[in-house]
Amino acid sequence: MISSIVTDIEGTTSSISFVHEVLFPYASAHLESFVLQNQASSDVRTQLDEAASIAGLALSDTGAIIKQLLQWITDDKKISPLKVIQGMIWQKGYENGDFKGHIYEDAHQALAHWKKSGIKLHVYSSGSVAAQKLLFGHTNYGNLNSLFNGYFDTLIGGKKEASSYFNIIDSLDVPAYEVLFLSDVAEELDAAKEAGMLTYWLIRDGELPSHPQHMVAQSFSDIALD
Repeated sequence: MISSIVTDIEGTTSSISFVHEVLFPYASAHLESFVLQNQASSDVRTQLDEAASIAGLALSDTGAIIKQLLQWITDDKKISPLKVIQGMIWQKGYENGDFKGHIYEDAHQALAHWKKSGIKLHVYSSGSVAAQKLLFGHTNYGNLNSLFNGYFDTLIGGKKEASSYFNIIDSLDVPAYEVLFLSDVAEELDAAKEAGMLTYWLIRDGELPSHPQHMVAQSFSDIALD
């Protein structure tokens, strides 16, 4: 019996193109002005200092820190201070109505059904928890945050590391065999399976593998919980 479902976002509940063609370019376009206008804020300053420390830059060299953050966006790096700053920028975009969070219709329908069925739903994404809540809070289906019991980001560990999924299981306080993890990335599913979770591989586009190591679905409507 599955009591909890943990889902990835990018490529799973939401289009990869939304992240790479809408969110990332928006953050890149607004990052410099956002940092310059808000660098005195303690929340922003903390993230800038952490980014400088990671990159080996002087804390006072704001220009170099901005350049590094932009390069990390280009390289699609999963670095915590970048993710937090991106989330702050995206919040402005969502609040201004510049875009809405993309959710596949099949994902919305299934998540709502599972919630009504009493299954506890959680999100695990490389984006910060704040960014996750923003995306699900500003969709074409309205605010979907009420569907979820909790959120995890890379502060709990990397998504391709089995230890991260052991940490999630400990947090959920349920047996691993009652937890289903959904993702479009095989290496993430491998790590979750190593931790004892059930897994479903979302392959929305492209050829399905002939001998998959995980259960496979082309949409949420294909996922069988029995």
